[in-house]
Amino acid sequence: MSEFIVHSVPGSPFGRSVLVTLEEKAAGYRFAAVAPGTLKAEPHISRHPFGRVPVLEHRGFMLYETQAILRYLDRVLPDRPLTPADPKAAARMDQAMNVNDWYLFQGVNNVISFHRVVGPRLMGLAPDEAAIAAAMPKAHMVFDELARLLGEQAYFGGAAVSLADMLIAPQLDFLAVTPEWTALTARTSNLVAWLDRMNARPSLKATTWEQVSEMAKAA
Repeated sequence: MSEFIVHSVPGSPFGRSVLVTLEEKAAGYRFAAVAPGTLKAEPHISRHPFGRVPVLEHRGFMLYETQAILRYLDRVLPDRPLTPADPKAAARMDQAMNVNDWYLFQGVNNVISFHRVVGPRLMGLAPDEAAIAAAMPKAHMVFDELARLLGEQAYFGGAAVSLADMLIAPQLDFLAVTPEWTALTARTSNLVAWLDRMNARPSLKATTWEQVSEMAKAA
C-alpha cells in the first residue's frame, strides 16, 4: 500500500481532518510533526509558501490546502467514497465545507479555541475574554446555519459520512472542550448528536491530540 506523509502540527484541526480521512480510507500514512514556531522557516516553507498546515506528500507529490487534500484522497483512494453520488447532496457537502473554512474557523474557532485551548496549553497565555465575547455572535450564527444544513440527516452529506464530516468534526471537537460550547449548542442539539456519532467512529478515536502527539514522538 502506498504511503502518505502528513506534515502538520499535533492538535491542528485541519491536520486532523486529513488524518481522519486517511483512517476512513484505511490507508497507510506517516505523521511528520511540524513545530508551531517553524511554519514560516525551512524546510516547511518550501512545502507550503504561506507557512500553514497541513501538507500532504504522496510519492513526491506535495499538496497543501485541506479541501484540496481531502478531495485528492477521495480520488486516489476511491474504494471507500466520501463524496455523495447525488449532485445536490455533493453540492451541500461542498457548501458545508466552505462554511467550515470561511465562517466556522475564521473568526470563530481561530479565536475561541485559540484563547481557550491553544494559547493556554502551548504558550501559557491567559484567555482574552473580550476577544472571545466578540466572537460569540458570529459563532451563534455559524452554529445555527450548520444545524440547519444538517437538519435531520445523520451526516452533512446525507445518510453516509462525507468529506464535510471529516472537515467539520475536528473543528467542533475543539470547541466542545470550551465553556462556550454549552451556550453555542443550546439550540443546536442535532450538532451535539452528530458530533457524538462522529467521535464514536474509529477514525476520530485514532486521531485525538494525544494520539497524534504520540505519532509525532514515534516518527
